[in-house]
Amino acid sequence: MNYYNDFDKKACAWLRELIKAGLIPDGVVDERSITDVKADELRGFTQCHFFAGIGGWSRALQIAGWGEDRPVWTGSCPCQPFSTAGKQAGKSDERHLWPAFAKLIAECKPPVVFGEQVESAIKHG
Repeated sequence: MNYYNDFDKKACAWLRELIKAGLIPDGVVDERSITDVKADELRGFTQCHFFAGIGGWSRALQIAGWGEDRPVWTGSCPCQPFSTAGKQAGKSDERHLWPAFAKLIAECKPPVVFGEQVESAIKHG
């Protein structure tokens, strides 16, 4: 079973439609902030997609031939704290949600994690 998490209610509505259309695997769509998600709530899910948007990671895994039965976590944390197009507030930006994602990873220890972030995040450590 898949778990999809995104705080954006419109993105979650898209996820539900994509699931209903069979374009991404069936799963639970959680509209809470990742800061409200607890590790014990994720046990039993084979694949967890954080900051799921409109299911890009889930769809990419399908296209790549990654089976629904293969465990994986994905996450594309918000880029606004680090993007050169923004204020670049970095770790002091309230949208810097990597620590919440990293905490869940440390607690649940998924065997595979895929993620991405804008290049300018590197200078912020």
